Amino acid sequence: MRSLLLAVAALGLAACATSTPYQPASDGRYGFEEQQIEANRVRITFRGNSITDRETVESYLLYRAAEVTLEHGKDYFVLVTRDTEEHSRLEGTSFPDRPFRYWGYRPGFGWSRFYDPFWNEPERYREVTRYEAIAEIAMFNGQKPADNADAYDAREVQANLQSRIVRAPPPGS
Repeated sequence: MRSLLLAVAALGLAACATSTPYQPASDGRYGFEEQQIEANRVRITFRGNSITDRETVESYLLYRAAEVTLEHGKDYFVLVTRDTEEHSRLEGTSFPDRPFRYWGYRPGFGWSRFYDPFWNEPERYREVTRYEAIAEIAMFNGQKPADNADAYDAREVQANLQSRIVRAPPPGS
């Protein structure tokens, strides 16, 4: 029974230790979201977890912009605005391998967990960084203008980024 619990815990930790896949954001969490602004304008956001690097977040945003453009029956899009935000915080970690730190005997109460400000302080800190890419796109038909560096051919973007896209596994698999 104990080995089964350890295996389940290991699988749970492994699931947490993966990069954000290309997927719609559920409950405003990680993945992509879009908001229609006008008939040919959409705001797109892609949020990655702390394991998803900046390049992946930005690539997924561009890929989603190409998908949205093609879904609207358009040929190319122009990045009207584009930004990548970095959210960092410090996280403390303790070592629970020393059980005497968390248990104490109190007369009348017996053995119980307690808080010791000396022993319960985090022993290590690590910086956790998450990236969020945001863009507003305008979508058009025809050939993209050659003189606009912010214009992207949707089919070409999709073809070039396709191999870098890691999709979420289907539900129930």
